Amino acid sequence: MFKSFSMELAGRTLTIDVGRVAKQANGAALMHYGDTTVLSTATASDKPREGIDFFPLSVEFEEKMYAVGKVPGGFNKREGKASENSVLTARVIDRPMRPLFPKDYRNDVTLNNLILSVDTECRPEIVAMLGSAIATAISDIPFAGPCAMTQVGLVDGEFVVNPSQKVWDEGDLQLTVASTREKVIMIEAGANIVPEDKMLEAIYMAHDVNQTIIQFIDKIVAEVGKEKHEYESCAIPEELFDKIKEIVPPTEMEEAVFTDDKQVREENVAAIKEKLEEAFAENEEWLALLGEAVYQYQKKTVRKMILKDHKRPDGRKIDEIRPLAAEVDLIPRVHGSAMFTRGQTQICDIVTLAPLSEAQRIDGLDENITSKRYMHHYNFPSYSVGETKPSRGPGRREIGHGALAEKALMPVLPSEEEFPYTIRAVSETFESNGSTSMASTCASCMSLMAAGVPLKAMVAGISCGLVTGETDDDYIVLTDIQGLEDFFGDMDFKVTGTTEGITAIQMDIKIHGLTKPIVEEAIRRTREARLFIMDTCMKKAIETPRQTVSEYAPKIEMIQIDPDKIGDVVGKSGKTINAIIEETGVKIDITDEGQVSVCGVDKAMIDKAIGYINTIVTDFEAGEIYEGVVVSIKEFGAFVEFAPGKEGMVHISKIAKERVEHVEDFVTLGDKVKVKCLGKDKMGRISFSMKDAK
Repeated sequence: MFKSFSMELAGRTLTIDVGRVAKQANGAALMHYGDTTVLSTATASDKPREGIDFFPLSVEFEEKMYAVGKVPGGFNKREGKASENSVLTARVIDRPMRPLFPKDYRNDVTLNNLILSVDTECRPEIVAMLGSAIATAISDIPFAGPCAMTQVGLVDGEFVVNPSQKVWDEGDLQLTVASTREKVIMIEAGANIVPEDKMLEAIYMAHDVNQTIIQFIDKIVAEVGKEKHEYESCAIPEELFDKIKEIVPPTEMEEAVFTDDKQVREENVAAIKEKLEEAFAENEEWLALLGEAVYQYQKKTVRKMILKDHKRPDGRKIDEIRPLAAEVDLIPRVHGSAMFTRGQTQICDIVTLAPLSEAQRIDGLDENITSKRYMHHYNFPSYSVGETKPSRGPGRREIGHGALAEKALMPVLPSEEEFPYTIRAVSETFESNGSTSMASTCASCMSLMAAGVPLKAMVAGISCGLVTGETDDDYIVLTDIQGLEDFFGDMDFKVTGTTEGITAIQMDIKIHGLTKPIVEEAIRRTREARLFIMDTCMKKAIETPRQTVSEYAPKIEMIQIDPDKIGDVVGKSGKTINAIIEETGVKIDITDEGQVSVCGVDKAMIDKAIGYINTIVTDFEAGEIYEGVVVSIKEFGAFVEFAPGKEGMVHISKIAKERVEHVEDFVTLGDKVKVKCLGKDKMGRISFSMKDAK
């Protein structure tokens, strides 16, 4: 039965149609916000997937170019693989939704969001986020929702709830907050160095808006929600845990995991697992569950050690950062390089500079952004964690980590006018044991400074973890979590920023939300940590950006010419500009506004190309002296090319002071000669004199 529900949200009407389309999905909501239309569906398999120890949730954000009246670019005129924006949006939807499904649920679940129409006043990302939450809440899929999501922008110091695409792109804050009825469950932010107290204010505002949305969702569920279906639990039997503890007492497991060396810990746990496999050799049912059981035993041991005993696996204090190291210029010939090490996490970042014409083109739903000049790419090879597997290119995790580090550094980058380069930073993970994305931020900042990119401020990043008990007051926040604390803990709260404020946040949790005291403590801890990292480590490697780019980096000079003269510089069929490029070896780009970018490695050749361009666009005045090459000889005189594609004529009477019977007696083809401009003749040609230039 078709029903429609509406509410006013941030000055616009949000309408949800249920039972109108996609009736065979477990749950479906046709979302309308302004003219933005998104179909959100939730489907689940009938039975659990066999042989897995995780919840198989897939989230899709399908961008369709027809939604903005465009045909896909390229040779294949249909949508291909998911864009970077699609991947990042799907991750933002996944993070708050995943913890609300039962921990022992192994049925495949897919949340699909099909973008049908886009109104630039109502961003499709927020509509899809709400649509996924509503479709799941009204379905028969087990789900501890509802949850709601709100976005906040910042313009001239004022917050804007669910901002338009333009405000989102150009404002000082891009904040997304997801909440349950009582707690914040996800935070994602990019910020133009927003102070911590201002960020907390925005988070709480979004949380309050979420409560009104949840009340609205409750009404929808009450009217059209399905009864949640029963499912086959994949929880480990308690009797198996009891038997394991008899064979491996808690003290033995504590000794196994209590080390700062990841490989030693893995060897210790492997020995325990081998011991248990021998003990359960006759019990095939328990053997099949042993891997997950040992994992859960480790998790309970580590959580108890941290929460009750205030002991971390590597022996650090609760707020202590692992040993730090940093260096720059370790890779020769590249334009900039830096390595940042924090414990057993190590990132090498390499920066490449290129002309603005090499900026990445973007063909997406946001018509305000068609290219970007700064790209941060992150790679996570298997050797970084001591494993072996073939490389299949970047996955969603790699794309997400690269985007987070990119977002962290965007606010401190110079403008195109200040630094007319396309910039690519690549973070190579050499070793991983927790929070490589934050190490990437630190390494990239130093690498950019080493490359001579004039950053406005230094940026560092750190992650805080969390272990909770039975009550909201029973918790411990951990500074600088390693991999084990991430796997077994409840939170991964990443924050990047300068000394003045925050540039990015990404929060992952595995529980049903965070209280305000936890959020505030995490924000405070990350500020203290990033200032410590900058002062004690990064500044010792490089304190300020270098004044010049590397000798191997292209040098770029910008000049402005009259737009009406662009045709003169380009020449017929590009003849003039190609001649300049061929002679000097530079790369030349010209905008429609007459801004000319000349890029090359040899400064002398750049200056020569600029000289040619200035000569071509200059209105010639009598008296100017030029140097040129004789390119044609006639009975009445010689033609001299003084710039690529630009020629003037020296009349026979102007070649020498004495009488000239034959032009060939004084000049030959290819001669370099100095000439003085006499202005233009009656036919509009430039007239030169050789005898007056001596």
